[in-house]
Amino acid sequence: MKLYSNEIVFRGHPDKVCDQISDALVDAYLEQDRNSRCAVEVMGGKGKIFITGEISSHGHVDVEGVVKRVLSEVGYAYDYEIVNNLGVQSADIALGTNEEVGGAGDNGMMFGYACNDTENFLPRAMVILQELSREYDDLRLRDTRFKSDGKAQITGIYDGNELKEIKTFTVCYQNTEEQREETDMIIKKICEKICLKYRVPIKQFLINPTGRFEIGGFTGDAGLTGRKIVVDTYQSFAPVGGGAFSGKDPTKVDRSGAYKARELAKRVVKSDNKYSWCLVQISYAIGLEEPLAIDVETNLGSMTVPDSWYEECKVQNIIRDLNLKYTNYEELARFGHFTD
Repeated sequence: MKLYSNEIVFRGHPDKVCDQISDALVDAYLEQDRNSRCAVEVMGGKGKIFITGEISSHGHVDVEGVVKRVLSEVGYAYDYEIVNNLGVQSADIALGTNEEVGGAGDNGMMFGYACNDTENFLPRAMVILQELSREYDDLRLRDTRFKSDGKAQITGIYDGNELKEIKTFTVCYQNTEEQREETDMIIKKICEKICLKYRVPIKQFLINPTGRFEIGGFTGDAGLTGRKIVVDTYQSFAPVGGGAFSGKDPTKVDRSGAYKARELAKRVVKSDNKYSWCLVQISYAIGLEEPLAIDVETNLGSMTVPDSWYEECKVQNIIRDLNLKYTNYEELARFGHFTD
């Protein structure tokens, strides 16, 4: 037996809000111009939202309006000072990523993972936290005692790779501090309901272990795009690549390569029940369309990679096959990029 932990942040966590703003802007530009090139970074804190990065697009987006909408939907006031510092994409990068060349938008390595723990081919503890995050977001819309910010962590007892029991379920949730015993019990019941569904007992809860969590969001903390890449991927159950997803159009292989690696890993696990897990690594060089390397590891060892996978993993083929010019990236940024 061993102990192992994983975590998630709620939709209103400052870093996650910045991810959602970045991806909402990518969505807005792609909606107007499917060939938009975006690299949007957002930082928020203490009444200010600062937006920087590069955009090359025929679209004309109301940047301030998008930011205010996201803040409002997450549950924050939108009377922030919004600083728009966006520029245009470097012409040097454009040389390698235009439609004629179709190359990768950056160097880097990306990972994809799948396992047979759950019907969505993800680790059980990861799925439990994703469901909690969604249910908490619904809860704070129904009950004003619950505020937007928060995070949760599972410390599980494992037999090999199998989650047998949750030793400690830690939940930190922002609230008005009214009727704390009652609101804590609501949180516990949601956790217990989800864990019962996955047949995982809970030994202990830690709810707001400092004793109080009323000050949160951008008042209590700063936020930054791309600072939750472990939460965005596999919550520590698999390696992560070198770059974040949010704020980037699909020519950026940090995003598209990772999505493709996940699709390939799922394909392997689905192909034969002898595979209990699969990890795929893909690497690229900026401006080149085909991957430098694809590595596939499974519970049975390394797999030989079919030549056809290199053709599949050309950047423009990934974008076409996964429909990445028409994906709702803001939705992915809310609760996890890999949920099914």
